[in-house]
Amino acid sequence: MDPRPFYAPQETHNPLRWILPVTRALCIGTAPRSFLFGGVGLGAAVTALETATGRPLIWATAQYLAYAEPNSTLDIDVDPVVEGNTVTQARVMGHVGGREILTVNAALGARDEFSPRQFAEIPVVPSPREAEGAPLSYEEDADLHNRFEIRPIERLPGEDEGRARMWIRSREGEPLTAGLLAVIADYIPAAVTAALDLPVETLSLDNTLRLIRVQPTDWVLCDMQVFGIASGVMHGRMHLFSRDGLLLGTASQSGIVYGG
Repeated sequence: MDPRPFYAPQETHNPLRWILPVTRALCIGTAPRSFLFGGVGLGAAVTALETATGRPLIWATAQYLAYAEPNSTLDIDVDPVVEGNTVTQARVMGHVGGREILTVNAALGARDEFSPRQFAEIPVVPSPREAEGAPLSYEEDADLHNRFEIRPIERLPGEDEGRARMWIRSREGEPLTAGLLAVIADYIPAAVTAALDLPVETLSLDNTLRLIRVQPTDWVLCDMQVFGIASGVMHGRMHLFSRDGLLLGTASQSGIVYGG
């Protein structure tokens, strides 16, 4: 069994070049429209960045430019643009052959603690075991979605229609890392279906993860809000909490919305 997390790229002889074989199990969609899940691309880039720089992620933002199809290889090139005493500003270009798939900008590093606080509070929701929302259904059993167990939480009467929440965990027991949080953060489009109560498809244009901390937890609570949908584009955000209420990070995303 491969000891690497499913989203982790493979090292090469060049410490700034990584590769990610794009298997069907890293993709979503149905043939002939199957492609690498955007969060896996960001997770791979984050993993490469943290390893190449030797520093933990602070934030990363990905712009999704094209699709990487199954049975292709994503080349990941890390460029540590500015290396300060405690913070590295870096970028990644992910490409298949000469076609650029995604661009990632990021900051990595850590400083001494200064008045640590948490102002965002985990909402009062049923536990993963008690969550009774209808399970999210996907057409393909062999794709990326099958790696996760997802338990949606039904919206309370009178609650804002733009809100959606769900518990999510790795079926394979993957330990929580910045890379795994980057994958989970790409589930913001799930809130669009919940907000509209319609079978819609949303294709991500970008994703930004701002990391607060990496705290071991089995389940992650995704507290999502769709800010608005206009001109066929949605904008939304996600707060990611550990099971015991620690804020792990925040994410934001825009995506093209298609009718079901």
